[in-house]
Amino acid sequence: MSVSLAATATIDTRFPVETPDGIELALHPAGPIPRALAWLIDLIIRIGIMIALGTVLSFLGTTGIALLILAWFVVNWWYPVLFEVLSAGATPGKKAFGLRVIHEQGTPVGWGPSIVRNLLRQVDFLPVAYAAGLVSVMCSQRFQRLGDLAAGTLVVYSVPTKTGHSELPEGPIEAPPMAFSPNEQQTLLSFAERSAKLNPDRVGELANLLTPLTGHSGADSAERITAWARWIQGTRQ
Repeated sequence: MSVSLAATATIDTRFPVETPDGIELALHPAGPIPRALAWLIDLIIRIGIMIALGTVLSFLGTTGIALLILAWFVVNWWYPVLFEVLSAGATPGKKAFGLRVIHEQGTPVGWGPSIVRNLLRQVDFLPVAYAAGLVSVMCSQRFQRLGDLAAGTLVVYSVPTKTGHSELPEGPIEAPPMAFSPNEQQTLLSFAERSAKLNPDRVGELANLLTPLTGHSGADSAERITAWARWIQGTRQ
């Protein structure tokens, strides 16, 4: 019996990348809701800055108006770029939700990609209320808006985790009934490592994806998958 593990890729949004120095990290792309809330905080901050500047510059007449227009340009266009490049990929809004912008390879974002992703924010806004960006995010496995796709960037949760080194709970060890690819093996290991932190109903739901292979359902299917994962982990050590 042949069963693909592709369906289990929906356990969460975590995906592994290998950094240039050979360290494998598990990155967690952020979905539209935390990103929208982070953007809202940054918007409030920018509005506050402009109100404060407008109050001060109002005493300078036409010169103040000219300076306020210049300040609007700087705040609107360079606020996100400066924070993303100089503050570890995080504007104040992103930092409040534990998010940051990085390259797709897991490295810190640079000036060029940050400028590109923020310039294209206007395209993501079309036709209204970031509709194009929302469609792009929902259609992308890594929740990338159009600006992210063009710049090769991701918005992820701040703390990546190293993969492949977690200890599984003690229990029976069983060789899998078929040869799994390295990616499928990592999927099984990820499931076994995280099952203790998930709701039992969710664990059973995920384990049922492999019911045709395990011959069981629910908790029994999860136990057998975990036994396979222990065997896989043992062969990797």
